[in-house]
Amino acid sequence: MQRVFEVLNSGSSVALIGEEGIGKSSLLWAICQQAENRLQPSRQSVFLDLNYIDNEDDFYRALCDEVGIVECTGYLLTRNLKAHKNKVLLALDNVGKMTWQGFTRGVRDKLRGLAEGSNAPLKLILAATEPLNNLFNDSHDDGRTSPLAGICQEEHIQPWDETTMRDFFASRLAGTSVRFTEEEIVQLVEESSGHPRKLMQRCYKTYARYTGGGE
Repeated sequence: MQRVFEVLNSGSSVALIGEEGIGKSSLLWAICQQAENRLQPSRQSVFLDLNYIDNEDDFYRALCDEVGIVECTGYLLTRNLKAHKNKVLLALDNVGKMTWQGFTRGVRDKLRGLAEGSNAPLKLILAATEPLNNLFNDSHDDGRTSPLAGICQEEHIQPWDETTMRDFFASRLAGTSVRFTEEEIVQLVEESSGHPRKLMQRCYKTYARYTGGGE
């Protein structure tokens, strides 16, 4: 969180890169919740999950609706965002959806144009499962590079270390009568390899054995 806000406050946009289920969406949402107090200058947070957006037209429609401006694209979008009372922190989850049919390089070029420069109307924070240059391989045509990779500093989300996992066990069990054995903790650490979603799923099964809720 600290690194992300340092990068955003320095004028750059950010891309959170990590495998599925590693916690990117949760981090993205938490950043939006704290942006009002931690961004300098402050920006209006807009969160869009591209899994719920069908195509490029739908994206512009959702963006305008969430920002609170009239539906528009092209020059009008640029003008209306610059005239809007608040600059915007645009958080895009599942940005890999932009590789699907219905999206073109044009929308990425537009986002770069709106987010380039420290005083830009947009600042971006993206969540993706792989580096942007790999994700948008069409960007390499004619020697070009990804318009989004060019303005986003990538932060790679790593699995939890053992200390974090043990803190997680203690925190979640603190209000219960259940305590995992050291053998169970070691097994959970080894089987999950620090992947948050896998760890939580295995923790639930272990907890259920104590409460009679499962195997």
